[in-house]
Amino acid sequence: MPLQIVRNDITKMAVDTIVNAANPSLLGGGGVDGAIHRAAGPRLLQACKTLGGCHPGDAKITRGYNLPCRYVIHTVGPRWKGGRYGERQTLACCYRTCLALAKQHQCQSIAFPLISTGVYGYPREQALQVAIQVIREFLLEQDMMVYLVVFDRDSYQISEALFSDISQYIDDRYVQEKSDVLSRRVSLAPTPKCGDDGYFHDIAHLWLEPDEPTLEQALAQMEESFSQMLLRKIDEKGMTDAQCYKKANIDRKLFSKIRGNAGYKPSKPTVLAFAIALELSLEETKDMLQKAGFAFSHSSKFDIIIEYFIQKGNYDIFEINQALFAFEESLLGS
Repeated sequence: MPLQIVRNDITKMAVDTIVNAANPSLLGGGGVDGAIHRAAGPRLLQACKTLGGCHPGDAKITRGYNLPCRYVIHTVGPRWKGGRYGERQTLACCYRTCLALAKQHQCQSIAFPLISTGVYGYPREQALQVAIQVIREFLLEQDMMVYLVVFDRDSYQISEALFSDISQYIDDRYVQEKSDVLSRRVSLAPTPKCGDDGYFHDIAHLWLEPDEPTLEQALAQMEESFSQMLLRKIDEKGMTDAQCYKKANIDRKLFSKIRGNAGYKPSKPTVLAFAIALELSLEETKDMLQKAGFAFSHSSKFDIIIEYFIQKGNYDIFEINQALFAFEESLLGS
């Protein structure tokens, strides 16, 4: 997917360029800056000495040296002073300038840390929103693989209110589903009978899954493939192909495969990404999943989180992926 949040060490990212959250001297420091300099080796410092420093919001580029990337883009984020001194604008400028430099050097992939969230003190939740907004705007016009790299769970935050609301939504529906499924299974099963050997038989029927599709339903699903349904929905929504796959956070090459192959079998996150891009209702989303051979279930926390956002009418795939990442679930997209 064009934008992906990953938990990793940025010095190990095998991409065209990584971004270094540097200080104005560009001569190394602590945190991400120090880690990148140590991994790149002494030649990086020598190269940085020729750059003449860097102003907040600006960026400069060097080779990657011993790192697994071709380049390192060094940018200086703002120090947090309560948000009244243009910190947001400066932080946004960091991301825009880095993306422009990456494009200028024909990079196909770039990995960012959450800039300014270390010793510079920028609140992580707000910094994340700035990063997502700028990257999203860039990807609407450009094709590039962008990673937001966080080192550990404590480095990544969504709002406490949203996390709590989703948690409650999951708890209410996840537990209820377990109870309802058990009740249906028991009620649909024949009464166990004791055989001549003294043992109960047909106990296994207690665990038969209800809701198996009928032959008629299965045949109906075969009439239109997932690919055909997707293309029809795009036309019905008055969208272009590019508008749809970019809104779905789907790579253009993957979309081309789906368009060119009526029998293409996508992953569940890919299906749901398109459902979100098309702003389908919950029932329409379930229909699209069935076309690809999947079901929507309250026994899956991943599914419940998607349902939460659909029921709220929030079809922002980047916000949804932030929540999925916070709950350690798979992200939507390719």
